[in-house]
Amino acid sequence: MATAVMTAPAVSKKTKPQDPTPQEIIASARSAPAGLFGALKVSFFTAILLWTSFTPVGFGPLAWVALVPLLLLVRLERPTRWMYRSIYLGGFGFWYATLQWMRLGDPTMYIAWTAFAIYLAFYFPIFVGLTRVAVWRLRVPMLVAAPAIWTGLEYVRAYAFTGFSWYQLGHSQINWLELIQISDLVGAYGVSFIVAMSSAAFVELVPQHVFARLKLLPITASAVSPETPQDQTRRWKIAGVLVAVFACVLGYGYVRRAQANFVAGPRVAAIQGNFVASVSGRHAPDQVFKKHQYLMGLAIQQQADVIVWPEVMFPYPYFAKPANVSAAKLQELIPEVDAQNWEDKTQLKDLIRSLTQAASAALVLGIETVTADQQGIQLYNSALFVDPARGIGNRYDKQHRVPFGEYLPLADSLPILGSLTPYRGRYGIQAGQRGVAFEYKGRRFAPVICFEDTVPQVVRKCLRDAIADDPQHRKVDVLLNLTNDGWFHGSSEHDQHLITAAFRAVELRTPMVRAVNTGISAIIDGDGAIRARARDPKTGQSKQVEAVVCDFVPLDSRQSLYLLGGDWFSQACLMLCIVCLFAGCYGRFTKQRPVAAR
Repeated sequence: MATAVMTAPAVSKKTKPQDPTPQEIIASARSAPAGLFGALKVSFFTAILLWTSFTPVGFGPLAWVALVPLLLLVRLERPTRWMYRSIYLGGFGFWYATLQWMRLGDPTMYIAWTAFAIYLAFYFPIFVGLTRVAVWRLRVPMLVAAPAIWTGLEYVRAYAFTGFSWYQLGHSQINWLELIQISDLVGAYGVSFIVAMSSAAFVELVPQHVFARLKLLPITASAVSPETPQDQTRRWKIAGVLVAVFACVLGYGYVRRAQANFVAGPRVAAIQGNFVASVSGRHAPDQVFKKHQYLMGLAIQQQADVIVWPEVMFPYPYFAKPANVSAAKLQELIPEVDAQNWEDKTQLKDLIRSLTQAASAALVLGIETVTADQQGIQLYNSALFVDPARGIGNRYDKQHRVPFGEYLPLADSLPILGSLTPYRGRYGIQAGQRGVAFEYKGRRFAPVICFEDTVPQVVRKCLRDAIADDPQHRKVDVLLNLTNDGWFHGSSEHDQHLITAAFRAVELRTPMVRAVNTGISAIIDGDGAIRARARDPKTGQSKQVEAVVCDFVPLDSRQSLYLLGGDWFSQACLMLCIVCLFAGCYGRFTKQRPVAAR
């Protein structure tokens, strides 16, 4: 009989963890990134410099160094702890402070203001991330990479979510007219490129000990190597390139301004009422009409050839329908609208005709247009042209609509987005299809409405449409901007809107007349100079006042490469952004990274 042998189970002993060796401690310290607060400091420093560069402060010289603190993070080959989160917070701080005027339209706009700042803040870390890829992986010089990436992202911002071209870096230089003349070659994007290039050059001149002082380096890397003769030579080369580019840009500006031969054109008056806009209620139509009729009388006294009313300040809608659709059919299709509105327009026509005949001048009216066909009703924000001899002529319908203000994006698929707008129920306008020119006394006028003058590709399209529609392909002589800025209560929005509009005049070498409810109505020449602005005769104020600005428009015979070629320069910058995006997705930075700054 076999005897079973019992064996004692083996006793498992936990191995006591060994203390790290000195070499492991040193290696761990060397691989640890720098702390959080250095990146936070430089990100918010850039946010403060940028905010100060724009209105309401408007100290443009600061823009030349505004990106330097942020670009210090590009020079670091090893990112700091939570670097991109810190950059995002700085970007959010800038946009939230800059766009504070958005909240003034309605209490619900606080949501849109915050949401918009959240979106725009992403451009800051994207800028740093793509620039780091360009500098460290693709070995593109900082002097080229940083301004090209910044400009490419400004181009993206001009199209994304219908486009927002406000507060481009170049807009800070509006008072330096010689500098901004390159806009007729490459758009306002070119001015942004030059200003960003300045920051890229200055950041290359920052000595390495500054990084340690700002706590952007790990503790073990605080001791930096001394300067070498090669470093000095490299800095002189960078400074030389910047000076050469700057001299060429400035020289071009002086030459182009000297070529200007402004000729006195039609005498145009822009009338400016002072009606604060709100969602909760509209002003009585008769009150709005009588006030603008009075202001038009002041323009008549100044013998204006053309009188421009602000956006939707002619308070009575204009009804239009196809000739082949009867009023009875429309009544059947659209029972909520009285059929008489479509057929009996005699009273409105007589009112408009009496206005223009009394003025002995052409009128451009900001008006709401209601059209109808067998598919239903369409509502447009329009500029209606009235000739004193022929009466109502053609009209322009606004093409670029403001999201959450004039239409609701993805309204059918994401109805929850309705909470971001102060409007409820069915609302919004239809988008026009193309630019339209009005002709009077041999001069051609092309209108743009509301924020359209802030979107470069929209204004350019309007002019090109007008040129294409003319049998002789004549240039448009005068741009007209009809705007209602009454939503923003005399804030810095008025000033920035005027600045942005001035760049359109330079880009297209076409003077602009702005008729703006609550201001700032103005006449801008093809150099971007404000020739005249509406002012209260007692206070001299231009915002939230009733006034008329009337003068001969300085016609500009110069040609614009930007009008012909468009955004070729900013699109080239966008290509670098795309290349860097792919390079960043399919590869990482070199693993063997020195701890010092580049």
